[in-house]
Amino acid sequence: MNQIHKFTSSRLFSLLGPTRKARIVSASALFLAVCAFGAAGVAPLAPDAADLPVKSVQEAVVMPDLNAQINALEQQSSTEQFVHEEKIRAGDTLATLLTRLGVDDDAAENFIKKDKVAKGVMQLKTGKRVQAQTDEEGNLQWLRATVVDGKDNPVTNIKVSRKGEGFVATEEAAKLERRVEMHARTINSGSLYAATDSNEDGAKLPDTIVKQIVEMFSTSIDFRGDLKRGDHFNVVYETFWQDGEFIRAGRILAGEFTNKGTTYQSVWFEDPQSKQGGGYYSFDGKSLKKAFLKSPVEFSRISSGFAMRVHPVSGQWKAHKGIDFPAPTGTPIRASGDGVVDFAGTQNGYGNFVTIKHWSNYTTAYAHMSRFAPGLKKGAKVSQGDIIGYVGTTGWSTGAHLHYEFRVGGEAKDPSKMNVTAQAPLTTAELTRFKSYASDMSHRFALLQPGGSGGTRVAAK
Repeated sequence: MNQIHKFTSSRLFSLLGPTRKARIVSASALFLAVCAFGAAGVAPLAPDAADLPVKSVQEAVVMPDLNAQINALEQQSSTEQFVHEEKIRAGDTLATLLTRLGVDDDAAENFIKKDKVAKGVMQLKTGKRVQAQTDEEGNLQWLRATVVDGKDNPVTNIKVSRKGEGFVATEEAAKLERRVEMHARTINSGSLYAATDSNEDGAKLPDTIVKQIVEMFSTSIDFRGDLKRGDHFNVVYETFWQDGEFIRAGRILAGEFTNKGTTYQSVWFEDPQSKQGGGYYSFDGKSLKKAFLKSPVEFSRISSGFAMRVHPVSGQWKAHKGIDFPAPTGTPIRASGDGVVDFAGTQNGYGNFVTIKHWSNYTTAYAHMSRFAPGLKKGAKVSQGDIIGYVGTTGWSTGAHLHYEFRVGGEAKDPSKMNVTAQAPLTTAELTRFKSYASDMSHRFALLQPGGSGGTRVAAK
C-alpha cells in the first residue's frame, strides 16, 4: 500500500513538474480545467438555429439628392460674409482704403464719392478706424466710420449699406461710453511727465489729463522747481470710448498731490439741481475756482524775482516789480485767472503787452510777448489757463522770457506772496449734495493708497 502511494505521488510529482514554480502553474491549470468540465456538464444545450422562426423585414431606402446638396453648398458659399477693419493712413485715397478693406466694388466707390453723406468717409483723419463687410467676391455689403470735429471729438457715425442693386448712406450722432479711471503715480526723477508717461499700472496718462493736473495744482505747487523725488499724486478722471476704442480723455473729477509732505486736494463738482456750472472745490466745500496760477508759463524757472536789481538794459539799480520766467520763444502764456482783457498791444519797454482785469481790484500783466493769441483783444473774456500769447523778447529785453506782474489797485505786488481766493460759498443744500459726492472721491483715493500716507492734507489753492 505504501508502495502504491509512493508510486502515485511520484507519478503525480512528475506530471506537475520538477520545480516548485512549475508544479504551482500546472496545478492551477488542472484546477481550472476541472471547473470548466464541471460547468459544461451542468449548462443547458442551446437550441438549434435551424429551428428558430424567420421574419423578413423590408424598408425602402431613399437615396440623397446630391444635386440639391451641391446647390445648397454653393448658395452658402456665395453668401459668405467677410468683415475687415483698417485705420486711415497718411496719403490714403478712397481707392487705397477700399482695397485694404477687401472691397472690389466700383459701384460702391462711385456712390461714396458722390453721395453727400457717404463722402464724409473721404474726410477721415489719419488713425481713425473704418469697418467694412464684403462677400467673397469683394462686393460691399456695408461700411461704417466715425467723423470727428476739429478737436478730435466724434460727431457722427456714417454707415453705407447695400440696398437692392444700389446703396444708401445714413448718419447718426456719435454715442460715447463714459468710463471713470483711477491712477496713482510717484515722482522718481523730479519730472511730472516722466511719472505720467510710465506704465506702472499698465496705462500712460493722457496728455490732456497731465495738463489739467498742472492747472489744478499750479496755484499751490511750482512745477518748475518744487517737485521732489518721492512726491506722489492720485487722479480720478473720465474717459470716452466708442465700440471699445479710446476716443478721448475728459475732465479730472478729483485729484490729490503730495509735495514735500503736504497733500493738496481738489474735486470737481457740478450741482445737478442748480445747474450753474461746475468748478473745483476743496473737500470741505470751499471753491478753488478763483485762485491765481502760481506760474503763467509751464515748467519755467524764475530768472529774476520781485526785488531790487541792476536793470539789464539801463544798468541802473531799481526795483523789479514783477517776476521773469525765461522760456523758449513761442512758449504758451496762460491767463493766471478769470477776467477781461483790459489792454492788448505794444507799450514802451514792455513790448507786446497784455493786462487782464480780474474781480475786485486785481490785475495781472504780461510783457515781452512774441505774439498774441488769435482773437485776443480788449474786452475779451478769458478763463484761468487760457492761452493769451507766446513768450518772446520784444521791448526792452535781452532774451526770451515772460515778465509777469500782479497788481492790486494798480500797485505791483509780489505774486508769490499773494493768497487770493474769492468765490461765493455753496448753499446748505448744495453743500449736502457736495459732501456725498466728495465722500465717493475720498473712497477712491483710499483705494489708490492701500498703505496710507502721512503728512499734512490741505486743499489745492
